[in-house]
Amino acid sequence: MSEAVVEVRGNRKERVGVVVSDVQDKTIVVKVDRRTAHPLYQKIVKVSKKFTAHDEKNEAKKGDTVRIVETRPLSKNKCWRLLEIISRPEQEQ
Repeated sequence: MSEAVVEVRGNRKERVGVVVSDVQDKTIVVKVDRRTAHPLYQKIVKVSKKFTAHDEKNEAKKGDTVRIVETRPLSKNKCWRLLEIISRPEQEQ
């Protein structure tokens, strides 16, 4: 009898955002927006943050909507990697 061994990994954070830069080799900068309440006035405001993510095949381009996942530190600022490209912007003619 052989049982399938399933490797269980920890829960990894995932974020969905838009690629704002793809100039670097194998690295993209992803802007992630979230909505949160202002601490004093309780108004809902949009807060954004940029993450540097590893893109092994250089397939993500500027303007793409992508999903990134947390990973081990790959460099000083890079601890996320590209999981999938969700959509690409439509080309203007």
